[in-house]
Amino acid sequence: MATLTDEMKQYVSDNLGYLATVDENGEPDLGPKMSLRVLDDHRLIYNEMTGKVIFSDIKANGKILAAFANKANLRGYRFGGHATPYTEGDYFDNAVAFSKANNLPAPIAAVVIDIDTIWTLDAGPKAGELYHE
Repeated sequence: MATLTDEMKQYVSDNLGYLATVDENGEPDLGPKMSLRVLDDHRLIYNEMTGKVIFSDIKANGKILAAFANKANLRGYRFGGHATPYTEGDYFDNAVAFSKANNLPAPIAAVVIDIDTIWTLDAGPKAGELYHE
């Protein structure tokens, strides 16, 4: 399991994240997730509010990438791992509280992403390289 640095956690908090998944036929999907945020040193979480394509892909195979980038400073990160949906328990309670605090629709699930790999998306010679501390 990969570890998020404090700088990465702040970066996730300050920038919009996108999720990429694939379905059982290998067809990709990509979409922004306004509620994508840090859960702890090794995981991200987001509120699933629509239950559409990305959520179906997650339920089918759990493969996921999350990317955060900022065009103004030409920086970013991509996090690869496995996503698990929760419709009850502590993670779901976290999602419900986040929705209420941010005036978002009620979630149908909380999705937790266990991060296995981190890449830099910074412009320049290190673009797309595995992150090394």
